[in-house]
Amino acid sequence: MSLKNLGEVSYFRLNNEINIPVNGQIPLHRDHDALDAFFAENVTPNYMTFDSLEARFDYLLKHDYIERAFLEKYDFSFVKSLNDWLYAQNFKFKSFMAAYKFYQQYALHTNDGTAYLEHLEDRVLLNALYFADGNEEMARQIADEMINQRYQPATPSFLNAGRSRRGELVSCFLIQTTDDMNSIGRSVNSALQLSRIGGGVGLNLSNLREAGAPIKGIENAASGVVPVMKLYEDSFSYSNQLGQRQGAGVTYLSVFHPDIIAFLSTKKENADEKIRVKTLSLGVTVPDKYYELVRDNADMFLFSPYDVERIYGKPFSYVDITAEYDRMAANPNIKKYRIRARDLEQEIAKLQQESGYPYIVNIDTANKANPIDGRIVMSNLCSEILQVQTPSLLNEDQTYQTLGTDISCNLGSTNVVNLMQTTDFEKSIDAMVHALTFVTDNSDISSVPTVQNGNQQAHTMGLGAMGLHSYFAQNHIVYGSPESIEFTDVYFELLNFYTLKSSNKIARERGVSFANFERSKYADGSYFDDYIASNKVLSEKVASLFDGIAVPTSADWARLKADIQADGLYHQNRLAVAPNGSISYINDVSASIHPITQRIEERQEKKTGKIYYPARGLATDTIPYYTSAYDMDMRRVIDVYAAATKHVDQGLSMTLFMRSDIPRGIYEWKTDTKQTTRDLNILRNYAHHKGVKSIYYVRTFTDNGDEVGANQCESCVI
Repeated sequence: MSLKNLGEVSYFRLNNEINIPVNGQIPLHRDHDALDAFFAENVTPNYMTFDSLEARFDYLLKHDYIERAFLEKYDFSFVKSLNDWLYAQNFKFKSFMAAYKFYQQYALHTNDGTAYLEHLEDRVLLNALYFADGNEEMARQIADEMINQRYQPATPSFLNAGRSRRGELVSCFLIQTTDDMNSIGRSVNSALQLSRIGGGVGLNLSNLREAGAPIKGIENAASGVVPVMKLYEDSFSYSNQLGQRQGAGVTYLSVFHPDIIAFLSTKKENADEKIRVKTLSLGVTVPDKYYELVRDNADMFLFSPYDVERIYGKPFSYVDITAEYDRMAANPNIKKYRIRARDLEQEIAKLQQESGYPYIVNIDTANKANPIDGRIVMSNLCSEILQVQTPSLLNEDQTYQTLGTDISCNLGSTNVVNLMQTTDFEKSIDAMVHALTFVTDNSDISSVPTVQNGNQQAHTMGLGAMGLHSYFAQNHIVYGSPESIEFTDVYFELLNFYTLKSSNKIARERGVSFANFERSKYADGSYFDDYIASNKVLSEKVASLFDGIAVPTSADWARLKADIQADGLYHQNRLAVAPNGSISYINDVSASIHPITQRIEERQEKKTGKIYYPARGLATDTIPYYTSAYDMDMRRVIDVYAAATKHVDQGLSMTLFMRSDIPRGIYEWKTDTKQTTRDLNILRNYAHHKGVKSIYYVRTFTDNGDEVGANQCESCVI
């Protein structure tokens, strides 16, 4: 028997029996039966064994499965001891879904696809050795964090570490265009290159002149942003990593761009094929001024980017529209177009109902919270990366007269359930920071110089979290309750404090800080004012949850401030909460920090049919705390995200979960159950009011069991 011919197996049937109640009870034991059967019938007979670890590595090296250079940084006796230690931890998957996902998507297979070459311990070993870069003590610590599932690298890092035939270790990229043909051409090439090496790509189109704008004095010559979007979509379709997956991209446009209606129309179901984009995602950057105009039921002006750049001397994205709106409106030299703000608001809500798009980036909120000198102008494919960029200036031959900075995303996640059991929170976070730093230091995106330049200057990373709802349920905390918000606040303060501490230590050891550190709010100390002034007193329940974990005091923050002002920070950005895909199943926890969608989640696998996944720790006592996101007031989800946002220097990928037929009693403003655009308008405005920086998908569960706007961000999820 081999993976190519498994014959009759029982594990799918056993797993499917979870969904068939017995005497009114969920037969959860069937999932454990399926897990046992999966190992007996699939994994054990198809795992290639060797007489010794030396023989195993000789085989992997001889057949070009793994790189040699990182192994040669260690004495092999250490590699063997770490391998033995990992297997001695007796790791066990807790669900069929977790094991199935790992062996199908992450474990190394033989070239002919007939056998497995890795268990989870083997994958963790290569990750630890690779990211520790020859440091034995750090390799032990990273291995400890990963085998105990306190830390999970992003899919590209976890999957590719140590492999000789691999993609990049980073997750996704952000690039921008300026208002000239050279920049557009260069960005199309960049999209091709970045999609080829493995990442989803975010593209900012706000600087491009609108359709009908003049070119070199010729009126109505410009074609606007939509034809450029079609170029990107075709590029991603073509550059699909040897057919392994569809290339993925998102285009961002300012809500004040004259092409905004045409931009949104590209995703409508009845859009003409000439303008329709099928696979490209849409995002809108929204300044505070827009919310003000909607609230006042006022007209709004859309401004020509060409004229704005001519008057202000910088690309449209880099102009603070909220601050400049009245002057721009009064300037006769800036062409403008008048529409009703609420008409546009209605168009956005209607499209979100229909497709889940556009993502929303509250761009002023992001910039107000940004401690770095410069301007955030866009986000990424999953809306959690928010970093400053600088535009490039190109020569006619597409070489760079001024090399700007763009972004590569380097992600990882803490597992809240397991990290809260650690004996040393600081030590755990330090290992995670070092693992992420290795990826940042060793990323080589030379094919796109702006991304390379940005990474070399900023050394950014994005550590986040998964399993928050799982943790709440296990501790009998209602998602969205005051206790859940308080816990989230403290947990993310801990992430912030200890990542800052680790980054400061690396800066001190290397004598290097990120570029322009001296112009940041870290350097002038203002970033720390609120933390130092805080005299937080925890409730009895939340205090008990953090018993044994060092929660930083005002004095701790004051000392950290002094250390950072003295020695700097290595990383410009440190925290970001991405969505989680299959990797959260492997960790046996709820995805990201949002609520679960189903107590027994149903997944449609391409070749095998339906697989069922019971929520972590689902039992009689936890069922009341596992409310589906679709049956929850989304304001409570926003409240939880807002609590985390205060401490996250980038963004959080927040999805809104709605039903087409909303249960009565969830929202006090509703007199019937039908979802309306007003519901989405209220929730988007509430999120803005609470200081949430971005909204990812709006997912709608329909009466016929379909999901509109289901998560498609496969390239960027952790």
